Amino acid sequence: MQFNRRVLEEAEDPTNPLLERVKFLAITGNNLDEYVEIRQAGLMQRIEDGYRETGYDGLRPDESLAALTTDIHTFVDAQYACWNDRLLPELRKQGVRLLEWEELDEEARTFAQGYFQREVDPLLTPIAIDPAHPFPRVLNKALCLALLLRRKRKSSGPQVLGVVTVPRALPRFVRLPATDGRFDYLLLQDMIAQNLTTMYRGYEVLAYSAFRVTRNSNLYFEEEEARSLLESIRVELHNRRKGDAVRLEIETGAHPEIIERLRVNFELEEDQVFRGEGPVNLSRVMFFYGDVQRPDLKFPHFTPKPLVLSRKSANIFDEVRMHDILLHHPYDSYDTVVNFIEEGARDDAVVSMKQTLYRTSQDSPVFQAMTEAAATKEATLVVELMARFDEASNIRWARNMEDAGVQVFHGVVGLKTHCKLAMLVRRDEDGVTRRYCHLGTGNYNPVTARFYTDLSLLTCDPQITERVHMVFNYLTAHAEIDDYRPLLVAPLTMAESFLGLIRREAEHAQAGRPAHIVAKMNALLEPSVIEALYQASQAGVDVDLIIRGVCTLRPHVKGLSDRIRVRSIVGRFLEHSRIFHFANGGDDEIFLGSADWMPRNLFERCEVVFPVRDAAAKARIHDEILPSLLADTVKARLQQQDGSYVRASKVIKDAQPFSSQDFLMKLAEGKTDLEAIPAAGLLTRQARRPRASKKVPAAV
Repeated sequence: MQFNRRVLEEAEDPTNPLLERVKFLAITGNNLDEYVEIRQAGLMQRIEDGYRETGYDGLRPDESLAALTTDIHTFVDAQYACWNDRLLPELRKQGVRLLEWEELDEEARTFAQGYFQREVDPLLTPIAIDPAHPFPRVLNKALCLALLLRRKRKSSGPQVLGVVTVPRALPRFVRLPATDGRFDYLLLQDMIAQNLTTMYRGYEVLAYSAFRVTRNSNLYFEEEEARSLLESIRVELHNRRKGDAVRLEIETGAHPEIIERLRVNFELEEDQVFRGEGPVNLSRVMFFYGDVQRPDLKFPHFTPKPLVLSRKSANIFDEVRMHDILLHHPYDSYDTVVNFIEEGARDDAVVSMKQTLYRTSQDSPVFQAMTEAAATKEATLVVELMARFDEASNIRWARNMEDAGVQVFHGVVGLKTHCKLAMLVRRDEDGVTRRYCHLGTGNYNPVTARFYTDLSLLTCDPQITERVHMVFNYLTAHAEIDDYRPLLVAPLTMAESFLGLIRREAEHAQAGRPAHIVAKMNALLEPSVIEALYQASQAGVDVDLIIRGVCTLRPHVKGLSDRIRVRSIVGRFLEHSRIFHFANGGDDEIFLGSADWMPRNLFERCEVVFPVRDAAAKARIHDEILPSLLADTVKARLQQQDGSYVRASKVIKDAQPFSSQDFLMKLAEGKTDLEAIPAAGLLTRQARRPRASKKVPAAV
């Protein structure tokens, strides 16, 4: 929730372009949806199951739920205040108007009525609730209209409830005819509301309101009882539609009788009813970002930097044989990764392809490449069926791949396959058969790669690629080995390896050698890692943590975490990369990977963290990526001792304005250089001058 508040701050920030602010608000709505249907619903399940143990916050589940519910109500109020008081007035000033029916002129009303008759009315099914017509099954997060009705022939008769589901196939905002470059819109629900009397002939419509129900979307399955993991997920996807309601969203002005009847029907407590002054489901305002063609109201266009092969290279494989390739997305084009996989599929010298897939886009070139590869070579795909909210699409892709001849596996039962790996086996022109690998921190999704920051490594390092091969054996045959070095593999070796690396920094500090940890990830929750970081701080290790979301460690506690600093960066791109830097007495080591320091990543998923060995790649992380993130004073928030976050510009006196993402974009475009990074972000001299090393880290 604190992370979502930081996103909301971006929607409120007038220095951001207006449509970008609308986009940030929509993201907070989507984040809150997922939080309620997964996290809040999970808390409710734990309470129902009788759990009384305290969580990370020191509270029992019932205490956490009470505090969380209050926090969500406050947050929802802030969302609608942002929409009504800040964004809507600014949009109007820019000629983007969301109109009420009463504001429409004759031309707009005629258009709206015609649109309703052509596009909307055929999709509607009005329902009146009575003994012969029970309350309909309202789908999770579907927008509906609830009506309070009374039969005209029985003016003193009982009031009944009516329900109309707003079609999901249509946009929530209908574009109206407008002149002078204006963009005028009408809510689809308002258009339907104007036609309720024609749908409910014989009834008097006493009141109506839009509402939306969020259901428990936790996914459960019994592995031993299911015929297969694939079938189990299919069954649970069907059952998910029957999840208990956990939230009712409704318009602020809704009739009390409507609210009460809905609340009772969905078996909700009063504090599970959330009222909003505006569109129900603010995530839908993302529509404006795509529909309003006003580039001046968005961030300036940015084109990622393409990879340029050296003159000696005929293809990407030639380049990788000369040196590892480090890519920082979206500043470096993701096309390089796609081309690597597509070239592998087309290249006759490639005899085998293996790929993991967690979630991807609907028209993923990865699937097309694997389909093509299956015709002429061994093609293996490990698909994670339980990728949250992507189960249905992943099942579909898995079946399509099997039909094309790809060997499809679903990983180790009981563990999510979250590692990002691709391996090609190629018979090179020199007669040597080599493995070429892509290892990454993000999903194989070219769409999200445009606005997620992630890192990719292309390598044919024999030690790394041989161990990637062993990881695939683990995923397809559950064949474990004792030593995956130089890789850190969860749930087998990763947790203990990270603890060993942190302890080693403490030993360096105690011996007077350079000791510094810089770790960037999405979340920090694992108690054993937090304890080790506290001990490292006490031993004299400087610790800089760049944690986008949840962090249950507390910095700046005297005698415990004096040397620990925590920052969160929320900006144009979603910070998604995981980077782990250890000064190691001056012989720096850097690891990248798919895992956060969370129990689920370290113990409940198959994850891979890999070393960066190439001297140029290490230097780029040391001198460019980490220093710019640590110097950010524009989009960074610093965590305080009590767990709250304050903008860096308000904490650091005389702070030079510096945005890491803006800097990295300019660097990719050749408009700046490393000298532009403020000194405050630079790592120690030892850390900034890495020595090329091919040694396997002895302590891992």
